[in-house]
Amino acid sequence: MTDPRPQDPAEPGPVTPEPDMPAITAPHVKIIGAVLGAALTFGSIAEALDFYQLAGTAGFIEQRLIGMLGIALVLAFAVFPAVPKAPRPFIPWYDWIGIAVSAAVCIYVTWQYADIFENLHARPPEVIVCAVIIVALVGEGLRRTAGKVLFVFMSFFILFGLYGHYVPGQFEGRDVDIDRMFLYVALDPNGLVGIPMVVSTTIVITFVFFGHLLEASGGSKFFTDISVALMGRYRGGSSKIAISASCLFGSISGSAVSNVVSTGVITIPMMKRGGYPAHIAGAIEAVASTGGQLMPPIMGAAAFVMAEFLQVPYGDVVIAAIIPALLYYITLFIQADLYAARHGISRVEENLIPARGRVFRAGWPFLLPFVVLIAALFHFNLRPDTSALAAALAAVIIGIGIGYDGARMSVRSLFRAFSTTGIAVTQIVMIGAMAGIVIGVLNITGLGFALTQALIAIAAGNLFLLLVMAAVVSIVLGMGMPTLGVYLLLATLVAPSLIEVGVPPMAAHMFALYFGMLSMITPPVAIAAFAAATVANTNPMRTGYAAVLFGWSAYVIPFLFVVSPALLFDGTAVSILTATAAAVAGIWSVSVGLAGRMFANLGTAIRAVYIAAGIALLIPAAVIDGAAFVNLAGGAVAATLTILGKRRKV
Repeated sequence: MTDPRPQDPAEPGPVTPEPDMPAITAPHVKIIGAVLGAALTFGSIAEALDFYQLAGTAGFIEQRLIGMLGIALVLAFAVFPAVPKAPRPFIPWYDWIGIAVSAAVCIYVTWQYADIFENLHARPPEVIVCAVIIVALVGEGLRRTAGKVLFVFMSFFILFGLYGHYVPGQFEGRDVDIDRMFLYVALDPNGLVGIPMVVSTTIVITFVFFGHLLEASGGSKFFTDISVALMGRYRGGSSKIAISASCLFGSISGSAVSNVVSTGVITIPMMKRGGYPAHIAGAIEAVASTGGQLMPPIMGAAAFVMAEFLQVPYGDVVIAAIIPALLYYITLFIQADLYAARHGISRVEENLIPARGRVFRAGWPFLLPFVVLIAALFHFNLRPDTSALAAALAAVIIGIGIGYDGARMSVRSLFRAFSTTGIAVTQIVMIGAMAGIVIGVLNITGLGFALTQALIAIAAGNLFLLLVMAAVVSIVLGMGMPTLGVYLLLATLVAPSLIEVGVPPMAAHMFALYFGMLSMITPPVAIAAFAAATVANTNPMRTGYAAVLFGWSAYVIPFLFVVSPALLFDGTAVSILTATAAAVAGIWSVSVGLAGRMFANLGTAIRAVYIAAGIALLIPAAVIDGAAFVNLAGGAVAATLTILGKRRKV
């Protein structure tokens, strides 16, 4: 939806729609990027359709992964400049060298992988050289596409693999020969060509492709319009539009920052015009966009990686994520609504709200790709990548045959989706390769086990202390990192320590994912909040602190589902309903206290009582004896305050 009115001079103009995409200006660079991007996308589609098996050319999956990595590396040197965000009028000579070396090494390893793998123990010199070059190329590709933070992180682990045996104390690594270390991390299935690369080059790419097709077909505009039509007439409607739209887009986009700068250029100015201060508007958008990574059924890319790590069906991850995600967005809705009530923020202007019936009649077919996706995943039990392709096909058929609001998908935009997907996922492939290298170093040096034991030892058997330490470590390690990189990192460094002390694997990985994502809105490096502040033209740190306030429940929910598995749909129907009801009541009561508003503005004492009652409701039964009575007492207090407040209002 676009605003038909002239833009307010005080409002910021549009920002770059996709921060991870380079600004390509040279025609020959565009052609190279389009061809290679399409090749990367087609490679993933071929894998999802089992084309290699059907053609009788399957070979080792590691061969195909190295081949995909080669395409991504050539893309990284051809399209992404050595200096981030620099113009790309031509490809400099040193990047041509990077392109040539990337192509030559990856083609050689792909072609000879069967012989290489069988003779890894012999450590052939030419293979060692190839392994070293691949690791170096991945490092540079990572720096160009994902930034310095991940590059430094990967470099640290490589250095530890080389010199970790000199580290004194419990973190002393094994003394591993240099050639063995590089062969292991670059070419062994437990290293670079392991699970992260499998997920990155198959599942993730197909879902990103689905997202690009949905946007090209008009589906994205439909979801924005329907959010406006459904939420615009309510108190604080502009914020509720932002929450709804960002929730929908965030789950598909796989990037909180990308979601902020794509939906935020519409929703943040809308919230500001509606009466929300700039930093509050930015905070709401940042929290809503970040939560999309936690919202089933897609959950960005993390859910698929989690399923692979846990070796469980993808549907198990989705089911476990439902209640925590709902609690997250319920809290945000309540906070935004009560803030609007306290500050007199009304509905969206009538001329900006499309008719619900008209929007739904024009766009309801775009619900079908999601129906296809869910049916393929849960009814037909298809693989996630195959399911994503089925949904993508549905989006293409609807986009070409029906379209939205008079516009249909063109053949040109269809083909453009192939190339733009490939360029967009170059970063993801680099991150997957980096994660494989890090996992390889952790395995071969024993550092992973040492880190797990260190966290457990520091916590001294206290589960709560261990959870607090894991939460802090997750937020710190996740600062400045993209979604997939955050989860891959924490799944290997933090989750094992929680599992070691008895936390269920699903809860441990979900805990790590939540606090990794919270790094997006937690100062001092809250990249989603800072991106929203840029769009809102306001102070970044002030926006970050406001985001923490609006997203407060996300800091509590992971602790709840660790000690109350019912919140992850692990338990009887009665226990699940009871735990969910108590959690909803608790977050409502705390939110009322934080917002300072119910039927009227609340004084400090009443706000404190609401918060205390909410905390009492949130205490799980497993934490203390008599928790049920504490829950009932908290509920009674909150209910009494609400009834009395309503009577006074009347």
